[in-house]
Amino acid sequence: MSTTDTTDTTDPTGTPGTTEQDLGAAGAQLSTAPREESAEALLGGPRLGVIGWIRWFWRQLTSMRVALILLFLLSLGAIPGSLIPQNSANEMKVQAFKDAHETLTPIYEKLQLFDVYSSVWFSAIYILLFVSLIGCIVPRTWQFVGQLRGRPPGAPKRLTRLPAYTTWRSEAEPEQVREAALKLLKGRRFRAHTAGDAVAAEKGYLREAGNLIFHVSLIVMLVAFAWGQLLKSEGGRLIVEGDGFSNTITSYDDFKSGSWFGLEDLQPFSFKLDKFTGTYEKNGPQRGTPRTFEAAVTYSEPGSPDKKGVIRVNQPLKVAGSKVYLISHGYAPVVTVRDGRGKVVMSEPVPLLPIDNNITSTGAIKVMDGYRDKNGKKEQLGFQAFFVPTFAGAGKGTMMSQFPAADFPVMALTGYHGDLRVDSGLPQNVYQLDTSKMKQFSVAGGTGKAQRLLPGETMKLPNGAGSVTFEKEIREWASFQISEQPGNGLALTGAIAAIAGLAGSLFIQRRRIWVRAVRGADGVTVVEMAGLGRSESARLPEELAELAATLHAQAPAAPEAPSDTFSDSAVPKTAVPKTAVPDSPDPETAVPDPSPTTAEAAAEPAQAGEADK
Repeated sequence: MSTTDTTDTTDPTGTPGTTEQDLGAAGAQLSTAPREESAEALLGGPRLGVIGWIRWFWRQLTSMRVALILLFLLSLGAIPGSLIPQNSANEMKVQAFKDAHETLTPIYEKLQLFDVYSSVWFSAIYILLFVSLIGCIVPRTWQFVGQLRGRPPGAPKRLTRLPAYTTWRSEAEPEQVREAALKLLKGRRFRAHTAGDAVAAEKGYLREAGNLIFHVSLIVMLVAFAWGQLLKSEGGRLIVEGDGFSNTITSYDDFKSGSWFGLEDLQPFSFKLDKFTGTYEKNGPQRGTPRTFEAAVTYSEPGSPDKKGVIRVNQPLKVAGSKVYLISHGYAPVVTVRDGRGKVVMSEPVPLLPIDNNITSTGAIKVMDGYRDKNGKKEQLGFQAFFVPTFAGAGKGTMMSQFPAADFPVMALTGYHGDLRVDSGLPQNVYQLDTSKMKQFSVAGGTGKAQRLLPGETMKLPNGAGSVTFEKEIREWASFQISEQPGNGLALTGAIAAIAGLAGSLFIQRRRIWVRAVRGADGVTVVEMAGLGRSESARLPEELAELAATLHAQAPAAPEAPSDTFSDSAVPKTAVPKTAVPDSPDPETAVPDPSPTTAEAAAEPAQAGEADK
């Protein structure tokens, strides 16, 4: 237990002592009695408090170190978005990945790796980087504005200590030298003014401007990315030659949009695929390589006449603020199906999906309504189709295409009848056939199950069930992506500005020049020139030498005095300008005020937050 002894004490001489109570607070500090330590003392110092912690966190967030860490984390976060299939890009690939990796799927889902760019952790990094850049740019901008409004600082007392220095003696008056130096520096686009007995000049402010432009451009690109993700729309549509598209939600085969995009934001326009043209290399090692892919279309907007256009790979059609890209193409053979009574129940092109570079294609032909068997009973038909644009010939291997062009088209059909299950309420792929409730036809030709057809040939269905004709007309289809991303132009502008700002911050050097002209003890004007770079610059001595040579022509060096009039120490070693830093200045050419200084005295005081991010 801590106690305080209040007993009177007496020194060795017998004089009564002073108690600790009499000393008060001072006595308490001098007391050796044990006392309880406060919580602050046990923790090693005073606590920061809520405001202190907020300030500390803000300073850390807006520091260059944290900004670089956030940029690094953002780069790392983009890696899984590039390697792992994303729901925003292709849901079918995501599902295939999940089916193939059952162990990893639950982990990836918890980490939101299938939706990286909309995940919580990626958004947190993105927002923190955004705040960090703003917190850095705002104070630096005010500092830069203050620098632009201010004047270059006056000359240091001892210019000989600066990295680049030269001096000579001149018969010109000091005022004339300073006036000539001021005019010279302003003519070289320096910000210059006369300060006392010297001219102070500075150049290279665009370096800091480039730095700010670079950081602002990063914010612009972040805003453009967020704007594009929130307001974007993207959809796909497969169109056969002769068919068209209208920009409504029901016209899309698939459609995705940002969180802030509404269906009313779809701009009205339409286009029709007139013809698709594809050419291929026919000979040599690149046989089959595409040479021409282009879709001729007719498009229109409300209130304007129809226009013709051509869409090529990487050359989209721009209409109503949207871009229409050509993605892929294939063949759509025209097929006619008749029932047992010879009635046509279907006659239309059937798009088939390519499975290799030679456009070997597969698909399904579905007759859902209008068909009746020979007894008049309603039934549904389905045919599995296998199409090759250039057939190698029977007995020459597997039925695969030998060339992408339709030089020798052949189609194999496998027929089924029964229930297609299109009315079951479950979504169904239009290019696949559900045969779980169907029976297969047996055909007389071919393998007994499937039959190969040339253009114009007909496959007879058994028991008077009807027929299927492969018409001579073979159309082509093209797949288009219709996208609207409002932030692309802003992102491009930000990227160009960032490159320009970075180039300015790297190649523009900020430097200061001082010219001092004073009358020496012998009445001759002593001219001193010195330069200091705000960063390492190999050109500073060269620039100073060039300026000194120009000024020397206007204020030439004074002739050397006779030896019987002046001592050798009073005459400069050379009359032409030189760039050097002497170990000890010549007493005759030194500045009258000999107080020491450093090169840092020529620079402005460093301000907090000036470090480049």
